[in-house]
Amino acid sequence: MSTATVSDAPPGVTSSAQWRNLILATAAFAITFWAWNLIAPLGVFYARPDQMDLSPAQKSVLIAVPILVGSLGRIPVGVLTPRFGGRVMFAALCFISAPFVLLVALAGEMKSYPLMVAMGFFLGIAGTSFAAGIPFVNNWYQPSRRGFATGLFGAGMGGTALSAFFTPRFREWFGYFPTHVIMAVALVAMGLICWVMMRDAPSFTPNTDPAVPKLVDALKLPITWQMSFLYAAAFGGFVAFSTYLPTYLNDVYSMHDLKVAGARTAGFAIAAVIARPIGGVLSDKFGPRLITAISCGGAAVLAVWMITKPEMPWWAGADFLLMAVMMGMGAGSVFAWVALASPPARVGAVTGLVGAAGGLGGFFPPLVMGATYDAPAHSYTIGLGLLVAFAAAACLFTIFGIARSENEKK
Repeated sequence: MSTATVSDAPPGVTSSAQWRNLILATAAFAITFWAWNLIAPLGVFYARPDQMDLSPAQKSVLIAVPILVGSLGRIPVGVLTPRFGGRVMFAALCFISAPFVLLVALAGEMKSYPLMVAMGFFLGIAGTSFAAGIPFVNNWYQPSRRGFATGLFGAGMGGTALSAFFTPRFREWFGYFPTHVIMAVALVAMGLICWVMMRDAPSFTPNTDPAVPKLVDALKLPITWQMSFLYAAAFGGFVAFSTYLPTYLNDVYSMHDLKVAGARTAGFAIAAVIARPIGGVLSDKFGPRLITAISCGGAAVLAVWMITKPEMPWWAGADFLLMAVMMGMGAGSVFAWVALASPPARVGAVTGLVGAAGGLGGFFPPLVMGATYDAPAHSYTIGLGLLVAFAAAACLFTIFGIARSENEKK
């Protein structure tokens, strides 16, 4: 592997170091996201009469709770990363998350819904790793490559695909509790790898400014609020679908087999994962505004199609697949926009706030879907209608609501 210094990279940065740290950050992101999404693929299992016998509303709360903490927790992680560095933060998040994976398993073994909700709350810590990765990756890459770099790092959200596909199978192959032990061991191993092999960029210097003023300064930036809204639409939609899709497929299409529903959810997540770096690369070439507008507008159209309940497997599969592409591409383009438009000293704080907004965008839809589900009709029309309105509003806001900056591509 070449160790040549990249001509327009930050001082002292080699291509091999860029790739090594980007790959390690992406792997850590994927593992922590798998842990973050451990409950959702087994939601139908937990709801069974012989388990916790949950109502649709209870099931949606159980699925949504980790999303809440994984979202709000990105704010402090985004502030702490410029102080301690991505290496320390990734390792710490892996180590801290591992015990809560085991406690979730204990709650499941006890068939205790209140304990499961409580442990799911703390499991959300694993979902905060995204806010550590963006400033870490930004430090390693030059502005002209940050769309690519953040897009590729964002592909670590494929951890949700790994969870959707493997978690139900692991439960069948190894048993319920051993599945969680495997995940906890994987987190500890990833934490050790980060500590030993990951390095912060040569340009990194700890930022010891007080946290609250940094957040206040970030909140004063229009870009923070603008990107928060757009990321809530793009990434929030991805999180909502990738966590709630097994339940949706069970309720609308009577897909009771967890492995089959998990495989389809994994396909959705993989399509979004592939689309995210593409969104970043296209943003580098054509500008993030255009790519974000296409993503949000496309999601609105596809949600209208979803309301019609297209036939399974081909038409419904195509609808879900294209929806994943739109949301993945949009998530990549929004963070390319963040990297382009945020002041360098505030990237961490802006990342934390925008990442939190994206996660919150994924927190509310499962609750809305559970509350508005029409059981006799097997229909989520109201929830999908709200998605249409939100995605369409995001598209229009992207085109008309954000002033064009001097360094934005024309």
